[in-house]
This record gives sequence, C-alpha cells and structure tokens, in this order.
Amino acid sequence: MYQQIADALRAQITDGTLPPGAKLPTEAELRGEHGVSRETVRKALALLLNEGLIVSARPQGHFVRRREPMVFRPQAEFRKRPYTPEMDAFMTEFSEEGREPRQEIEVAIVEPPEDVATRLRLRSGELVAVRKRIRYLDGEPFNINDSYFPLDLVRDSEIMRPESIAKGANETLADLGYRQVRALDELHVRMPTPDQVHRLDLGPGTPVAYHIATGFTSDGRPVRVAVSVLPGDRHVVSYERIREDENGDA
Repeated sequence: MYQQIADALRAQITDGTLPPGAKLPTEAELRGEHGVSRETVRKALALLLNEGLIVSARPQGHFVRRREPMVFRPQAEFRKRPYTPEMDAFMTEFSEEGREPRQEIEVAIVEPPEDVATRLRLRSGELVAVRKRIRYLDGEPFNINDSYFPLDLVRDSEIMRPESIAKGANETLADLGYRQVRALDELHVRMPTPDQVHRLDLGPGTPVAYHIATGFTSDGRPVRVAVSVLPGDRHVVSYERIREDENGDA
C-alpha cells in the first residue's frame, strides 16, 4: 500500500496537479483517504523524500520540491575572461540571470588523491595545490569545484590565495607559461561520499555527477585537474558539438 500511495502522489507531482512548492496532504489526511496506518503513510513519504521529489519542513508538513537547475557547460571553461574585473565567470554569469551566487574558497597544499596524481603524472611524494570551492545559488549549495595544480608550477601565484581570481585560474597558468590548449572531460555518475553529502547538504538518495577535466599544454603536459561534483537534482549538463567534414575541419 505504501508503494501505491507513493505512486499516486508521484503521478500528481509529475502531471502538475501538485506543482513545485505545493503542500502535500497531511499524514492524517492520507491515512483517512487510503485507510492505512501512520507507518504506511510515512513509508510512502520516505520513498518520495529519497527520490528527491518532496522535502520535509516540520512542523508545516511535506512540500513538492522546487527545482531551478543550474546549466553546467564544461565547454565554457576556455571562454575569454574576465567578464568584469570584479567578478569571476561563475559570479558574473548567474548574477546576470537574476540569481544570487556566492562561493566559499579554501586553498591547501596536500598530497593528491591517487587518481589526481595519475592524471597529473606526478611522482610519488609530489604535492599539489588545491583550490576547494563550494558554489551557492540563492543560498543553496549547488556544486563543488576542486582544482588541483602541481605545486611547483603555481607556488607564490594568485592560485594560492583563497579568493576569486578575476581572470581565472586558466589565464593565471598561462601567465606562468602553462597555457592549456585542450582538456579531457570525463563524466561519472555515482552516489556521493559522506563528505560531499555534508558539503552540499544533500538529501537522502541524491546521486551526483562527477565532471573531471584534465587540462594539457601544447606539449602534452597535464597542468590542472578540476573535479566538479554536481547533485543530480540541481544540474543539467550541456555540451555543444560541431560536426567535422572529411578533412577534419569544423
């Protein structure tokens, strides 16, 4: 019965009968409508909570989750910067959309995770500088963006400061003599780690996409690995592709 109750509520959410922000019937109302116990109703609501369709706002009740996803465009990384001298790309783009962006930045010198060390082709014991960022829209943590750089390349540069870089880390690397001319993008979808659940304030059952971008210089040296963690209920990943002709030209 709890699955049937969840199916009925899910259908109403999907067809718009219960629009974003709408309050669901109370537990007492659902018990009376379906002739079931409180435990059965709570199991039905738990299903919808785990699917990310509703949120609990006690003592008011349960509400249909509002969704206003961020469009994540990996191809925008190499666009010319800065858009304005005061704001980085993330801050500028979403301010122009009428939303309220902000980000928390932490910089540290660490031993890299094994997969990052492999992508950067580091020797055992080599350290990296990591810029850890949590990006917020309208007060909600939307994604994580952690960028790793070989420490010997960026020591004493702007990259080491825990603040926004108006011209962007890519241009800072270029000024240091390590301009990235291509990037390898990888997408993985999985459940988040406990640390990511905490940093992003994720609800139960929310999968995340990992976008891992490795940037290379013209001589093929990897100089940056950026790991973005994108909650599945807050993002649309958008790529643009151009068909090449037989000669390999766009």
